[in-house]
Amino acid sequence: MNNHPEPPTHLSASAVEWWCAVMRDYTLEPHHLRLLQAACEAWDRMGQARDALAAHGGLTFTDERGTIRAHPAVAMERDARVAFARLVRELDLDAGAPSEAPRPPALTSNRREKHAN
Repeated sequence: MNNHPEPPTHLSASAVEWWCAVMRDYTLEPHHLRLLQAACEAWDRMGQARDALAAHGGLTFTDERGTIRAHPAVAMERDARVAFARLVRELDLDAGAPSEAPRPPALTSNRREKHAN
């Protein structure tokens, strides 16, 4: 039986799929669910900004004075990407190899322990 909390209903299908995978593969405390929700929302916001850029037709626009400017969705996508990456790190969901670059200290892991049968 699945006792995991259901994902928030406002999330996209891909964010819901990721939420369910995280809940299946990791042990999270109740306060981590807020971080997971924020990560899913950041992922969705990043996609919305990317879609807005595609609909607009580019990363820039020309203002009323003829100056080329960055489309506001560029910053929205960047900010959402940074937020997502930080939240995933805060939740300790990144299973990649450690970087050789200096990093903040490692966090206590939320990963479920694998038991040999």
